[in-house]
Amino acid sequence: NDRRRPQARREGLGGPAPQDRNQRAAASRRERLVDLLRTRGNVAVADLPGIFGVSAETVRRDLRVLEDRHEVVRAYGSVRPAESGAFETTGEFRAAQFAEEKARIAREACARLGRAETVFIDEGHLPLVIGRALPTDRGLTVVTTSLPAAAELARRPGLTVVSVGGRVRPATLGVVDRWALSVLGSMEPDLAFIGANGVTEEGWLTTPDPSVAATKEAAIAVSHRRIFVGDHSKFDHSTFVRFARLVDFECAITGRELPSTVA
Repeated sequence: NDRRRPQARREGLGGPAPQDRNQRAAASRRERLVDLLRTRGNVAVADLPGIFGVSAETVRRDLRVLEDRHEVVRAYGSVRPAESGAFETTGEFRAAQFAEEKARIAREACARLGRAETVFIDEGHLPLVIGRALPTDRGLTVVTTSLPAAAELARRPGLTVVSVGGRVRPATLGVVDRWALSVLGSMEPDLAFIGANGVTEEGWLTTPDPSVAATKEAAIAVSHRRIFVGDHSKFDHSTFVRFARLVDFECAITGRELPSTVA
């Protein structure tokens, strides 16, 4: 009798299939790309093929995937890391981003002071830019949770600066926790300029750190007027912890760079 042995099935033998290897390589490369951006900040898209040894089309595909995950932001031929619940950019990085747009936002913010005599300045670089643009001929009192803002504005004639105490966050040199909440709870600023790390499609303002969210909530609660300030890159993006909605503010000031589809 001609009895044939059944052929051995070879699925799963000899390592993963080529498709699986390619998917793993892409996932690893995208993870390294995000790590690179979080270390360097802005990187030119044209430099990435050489850095990772892949084609320009592969880089574009990786960036599309990472952009859909809200892990990177592309603009004007460069790419930068997106803030998230696990990552926050440094003050130095923020100071180098969108300087002209932030200057315009600051001018518009100061034009809306009205009769305010006491002004709360949030932590972050844009609120500091607003502080620099405040008029010095009307005896304003500035309350701030930002150590850089307090140190710089205290040297300006015509301003009285109140620095809120608390635990200092290394990333921004902003103060948080119960001491900050206690001090803010005893005040009633005429006007607060509030920033955020991200603004969701539904209009929620977000920040990566729950302690920062609590401090912002406290400032919003005690201030008679509230204005949100944020450059265009903050919109359509979430960074973990909600602390307010855009409808809680008398207005939101951003740059004309914000696409009309988002506004």
